[in-house]
Amino acid sequence: MIPWHADTNHILGSSQTDSLATPRPHKSAAVLIAIPPLTRSISQAATRSSPSCCCLQSPTRQSQARRSSSTHPPAAAARGRDDDTSARDPPGDEDGNGDDDDKGDGAGGRRDGPAPGGEAQERQPRRLAPIASSRTAKWYYSAFHNVTAMVGAGVLGLPFAMSQLGWGLGTVVIVMSFVITLYTLWQMVEMHEMVPGRRFDRYHELGQYAFGDRLGLWIIVPQQLIVEVGTDIVYMVTGGQCLRKFHDLVCHGRCPNIRLTYWIMIFGSVHFPLSQFPNFNSISAVSAAAAAVMSLTYSMIAFFASVVKGTTQSTAIAVDYGLKASTSTGKAFGVLNALGAVAFAYAGHNVVLEIQATIPSSPETPSKKPMWRGVVVAYAIVALCYFCVAFGGYYAFGNSVEPNVLISLERPRWLIAAANLMVVVHVVGSYQVYAMPVFDMIETVLVKKHKFTPGIRLRLIARSAYVAATMFIGMTFPFFDGLLGFFGGFGFAPTTYYVRHSIKISLTLLP
Repeated sequence: MIPWHADTNHILGSSQTDSLATPRPHKSAAVLIAIPPLTRSISQAATRSSPSCCCLQSPTRQSQARRSSSTHPPAAAARGRDDDTSARDPPGDEDGNGDDDDKGDGAGGRRDGPAPGGEAQERQPRRLAPIASSRTAKWYYSAFHNVTAMVGAGVLGLPFAMSQLGWGLGTVVIVMSFVITLYTLWQMVEMHEMVPGRRFDRYHELGQYAFGDRLGLWIIVPQQLIVEVGTDIVYMVTGGQCLRKFHDLVCHGRCPNIRLTYWIMIFGSVHFPLSQFPNFNSISAVSAAAAAVMSLTYSMIAFFASVVKGTTQSTAIAVDYGLKASTSTGKAFGVLNALGAVAFAYAGHNVVLEIQATIPSSPETPSKKPMWRGVVVAYAIVALCYFCVAFGGYYAFGNSVEPNVLISLERPRWLIAAANLMVVVHVVGSYQVYAMPVFDMIETVLVKKHKFTPGIRLRLIARSAYVAATMFIGMTFPFFDGLLGFFGGFGFAPTTYYVRHSIKISLTLLP
């Protein structure tokens, strides 16, 4: 068959995509068509006498070869394709994750010819990666995962953020953050399949398409790792604090005091077996329990307990609603810390593409429709939890509220103990949601760059090492409010508010 040049459809425009459907003849074929009849007869005679000379075939044989190749596609290209993504995945993307397995230079990952041998081996690491290994999720899976990713330790710190900002500025910041992040999340959902036939399953893939392979990687990956690893560290501290609070409320002074370090170790030990779940869909039950039940329940407990305390406390005890800090320097740092805490609370955007990657897609029903449906449900729950806890906690305690509002609440003791236990269950699920993209990065690099064999052994070693590292850092820096402000301002604010707008502008200006 005539050798031909195959572009990938990782680029915009119909002309490049049309070239995929009709192979373009090699230049030698064009020369043969233009030569005189005598020379062409000699060429045809030579072709008949030597069938292996594929570059001297006649146009009739060329058309027959093309029809034969279209009727009987290569087995390697037909194998390993999921039914729910075959209609939308481009040629050269047999793993169904929307990106080419053999990327060349350039933002779009173009390559200048068919992949060499070993195509199945190149596909294997991506098929085994946790993100796109399963595309069977329903719309309510995305709702569970988004609530689990967003509502968590951040909501418990919102009353403390209000104490640094006051009623006026605090209300404006929280409400405006809700509106802006909902808009930016809609942008992410739309950009997941904005290139026909391709799915951006990972945040850094979208950044690489917008800014180029190298620049996009350096812009997105460091910030995304700060967000995801930082969130897991904060959840280690949150889980340990809530376990200790639960222990103190249940024992009520009858049990010996146990240091926070040991509670963080107890909480972290739960994640060693849970981290072995292979992909997002496999932890959907954990997310459902954490999101649908725990987050809404403990948020409402915190809200009603705060309101009851605020309305029933003695009038002799005045609640101070002034700024927590007294000096100008303290107020400035308090405002910055509060802005970081609010950014941390609205930080579920960093795993949106990874969540959407688990939803099947077709030309009739693109993945953005069920994904957006799940996002709307998730944000309704977010609004209920965030506004109630932020305003109710600040109303009850003023600027004396603790960084974790549940630590400030004492009565009814059994109800507050139950709320702390629910927070523990929730952050167990949230830890896994934020850790899954990190697992995907680690395992992909180890398999593709360092030639590790994918499997249970690699998963056990790599993921256990990550859990141990985040647990150790949480034990070393168990400062809830400081970690919220630091990671919120340093990592969450850029990836949630700024970077995605830059990506949208860059993609809009692409030729």
